[in-house]
Amino acid sequence: MLVVSYDIADDKLRRKFSKMLEKNGGVRLQYSVFEINNTKRMQDILRVKIESVFAEKFGGGDSIFIFETELDHAVKYGNAIHRDQPLVYFP
Repeated sequence: MLVVSYDIADDKLRRKFSKMLEKNGGVRLQYSVFEINNTKRMQDILRVKIESVFAEKFGGGDSIFIFETELDHAVKYGNAIHRDQPLVYFP
């Protein structure tokens, strides 16, 4: 599992970055924090996309931090707990 946290000054770049995270399985935890719980291969592809498409566009004031952890090592509280539980659907 990856947790991606970012602070990007440029509005357009920030929108593109967040859309890219969503398209690659990212679930928004907070405004600028995403959880990506995907296969190792997909996580590697995401890192390559960040490096090849976005890295050169980040400015000196921008900050992108990628944390890697195993889901069973993560501790969640509050609303984050419910994101990992199956939904019950009544037709």
